[in-house]
Amino acid sequence: MQANDVRVLKGAAVPTVAVGVIAAIVSAIFAGFTGALGAVIALGLVAVFFTVGLIVVTWAGRISPMAMFAAAVLSYLVKVIAIMITLRAFETTTVFDPKAFAWSVIVLTVVWTFGEMRGFMKLKLLYVEPDSKVPGQGN
Repeated sequence: MQANDVRVLKGAAVPTVAVGVIAAIVSAIFAGFTGALGAVIALGLVAVFFTVGLIVVTWAGRISPMAMFAAAVLSYLVKVIAIMITLRAFETTTVFDPKAFAWSVIVLTVVWTFGEMRGFMKLKLLYVEPDSKVPGQGN
């Protein structure tokens, strides 16, 4: 991973962990230990899914911009489907509170996404290559 990618990862992970701790506390207040456990499991799920997604997109970006785009779209699709399957699979569990888990997954996904967007917007990346030649311009 390059330094820029690590900065984006930190920019998304730090607020997500902070909100995850808050979600665990709020879930513990409203649903007890099982609520807090559901929020902590949700935090782990979101952190793992989105970290793996960022690593895949970073790897594909070294290949080509088209591979990066395809990896981003496919990893997003896989994450959404996997999270929906996970939410559905655990909706009747008694080990942790499924509602606290589901709400935490939703909130933490939104926080991670905004953190990642903010991280990418703060990077000083060039949109074009500085000394590239444009076809048809005579140089």
